[in-house]
Amino acid sequence: MYREQNIRSWTASLNNLWRMSITFLFAILGAFAPADDAAAELTARANHDRIKIDFFYHGSTVSISGISDPGADLIITMTSAEGHQALKKKGKVAGFLWMNVGDMKFEHVPNMYAVHSTRKIDDILSPGEMEKYVIGYPALGKHIEMTPALSGEERDRWFNEFVKFKEASKLYTTSAGKVTTAMENGKQKYYILTAWPYQAPPGDYIVTVYAVKDKTIVEKAEAKVRVEHAGVVKTLFDMAKNNAGLYGAISIIAALGAGFGVGLVFGKGGGAH
Repeated sequence: MYREQNIRSWTASLNNLWRMSITFLFAILGAFAPADDAAAELTARANHDRIKIDFFYHGSTVSISGISDPGADLIITMTSAEGHQALKKKGKVAGFLWMNVGDMKFEHVPNMYAVHSTRKIDDILSPGEMEKYVIGYPALGKHIEMTPALSGEERDRWFNEFVKFKEASKLYTTSAGKVTTAMENGKQKYYILTAWPYQAPPGDYIVTVYAVKDKTIVEKAEAKVRVEHAGVVKTLFDMAKNNAGLYGAISIIAALGAGFGVGLVFGKGGGAH
C-alpha cells in the first residue's frame, strides 16, 4: 500500500514537471515568434547600391522600393553624411556695387538632401516629428548652425539662399506624390524612381524610408548607396591623390599634345587661303 502511494506521488510529480516544461517552452517560443501581420515589417531596397563614375558618367537614376503596413504614408530621404559648407556672402558696397562681403558657414548640414513623400509632409507628419528626424527644409533650417550666428528673418533669409544654391546644383530636392503605392497579397508595396545628380561626389549615402500613421513615424528602414570612381577615372584620381608629380607631368604632356593638335588644324586652315 505504501509503495503504491509512492508510485502515485512520483507520477503526479512527473506530470506536473512535464506540464511546467511545456508551458515554459511555449512561453519561450511565443517571445521569439514573428510579429502579427498587422505590424508588417517595413523594408527598403535601392536598385543601385553602387554608382560608378567613369568617363561617360553624367548622373544616374535610383529606384527605391519595398513593402510597408497597409494604409501607412511614406517619406523617403536620401542624404549624405552631415558636414561643413561655406558660401560667399554678397552685399552692396557704396550703395551700388555688389561684392563679396564675408563668408557664411553652415555646420551639421548634408551636402545632398532629397525628400520624397506620398503626400505633402505638412499633411502627414507633426512638426515635432519633423524636427526629431530632420525631415523637410524647416526642420533642417533649425538643425544646422550658422557662422556668423544669426536669428529670426536674417537667419531664414540666408538659409533660403543656401537651399536655392543647393537646388540649383541638383543636390537638394523635395517632392510629394511621386512615391506610388499598390496593394498586393495583403501588403502595401511602394516605389519611386528618381534622378541621381552627377554633382553628388563619391561617398556613402543613406536612403531612409519612414512609415507614418496619425502624423507619427511608426517604422523606419534604411538602404545604402555608394558612389565611387571606376576605370580610368579612378586611376587618374588615385594618381592625383597619391602621386601628384606624375599626375602633373602627364597633365602637362596631355595639354601640350592637345595644343599641338589644335595648332596643326588651324595651321592647315590658314595655309589654304
